[in-house]
Amino acid sequence: MRAMILERQREPLRLADIPVPVPSPTQVRLRVRACGLCRTDLHVVEGDLRNPKLPLVPGHQIVGTVDCVGSDVTGFANGERVGVPWLGGACGECRFCRNGQENLCDRARYTGYDIDGGLAEFCVADARFCFHLAQLLDDTAVAPLLCAGLIGYRALRMVGDARQIGFYGFGSSAHLLVQVARSEGRTVYAFTRAGDRAGQAFALQLGAVWAGASGEPPPVDLDGAVIFAPIGDLVPLALRAVRKGGTVVCAGIHMSDIPSFPYSALWGERVLRSVANLTRRDGQEFLAIAHAIAIQPKTTIYPLEETNQALDDMRAGRLHGAAVVARFEMTQ
Repeated sequence: MRAMILERQREPLRLADIPVPVPSPTQVRLRVRACGLCRTDLHVVEGDLRNPKLPLVPGHQIVGTVDCVGSDVTGFANGERVGVPWLGGACGECRFCRNGQENLCDRARYTGYDIDGGLAEFCVADARFCFHLAQLLDDTAVAPLLCAGLIGYRALRMVGDARQIGFYGFGSSAHLLVQVARSEGRTVYAFTRAGDRAGQAFALQLGAVWAGASGEPPPVDLDGAVIFAPIGDLVPLALRAVRKGGTVVCAGIHMSDIPSFPYSALWGERVLRSVANLTRRDGQEFLAIAHAIAIQPKTTIYPLEETNQALDDMRAGRLHGAAVVARFEMTQ
């Protein structure tokens, strides 16, 4: 099969012919139909996330049809459309797993990092961590929901009942979660790179009531903020933008160092917290919400052999919405 291979971090992916994987007893094999790309893929390629399995097939927002079912798998059948997220497995035994916090499991394994992912014509995945997909959206529209959507959803839940929310970085996650926030009666203020007029217009088009540069103060005190951009300098800015008692959530798996800031920026019972990975429950809840509100992802589609171009466009901030690699006729 054809696959994009990461052989060394900080180097481009290489298109290669490799053997079709064989599923273990607990796995399903998928014929990949679409694979979303997100900032985490860049962190893996660029070496911000260290020690991935090498060589590696990246990609962890996978939509495919079941092609082969492992001998111990139940609940999945050949031809069924399923999704594979970032969390590819957890031990099921530690205190985190027992308490519904499998996203914090020390023995968790991640798709496109510890396990070969979806930038290939076939992949295998632990059936226990796959999602059954409704037929509401086509393959390329579903793919970004499986990480950008799920992590964004978990981050949105972390701000509690905040009504006026700031989104710092308006990329793949934010463009999905602004739709969820609006459906819940929340008001979103969008923060982008300085001078990114197109990005600000995109945010306003999707329902943000205000859009400006990350260094600008919003027109109101925010109840909460979610930082999607992996930039530590945004943390003090967001803390100053939220009211007393407000919450700032860092949603990325990697962030540059947070600079020192005066205690007064945190004082007043403001809360600063992070989001780590996702749980299967997050996936079940968010996919149901996405179906109910008829969420509309904006995607830019790339063929497999142009994956490096997609990553470069993401790196340079040329994308508005989500990048998706797809090679097959889309499901209608």
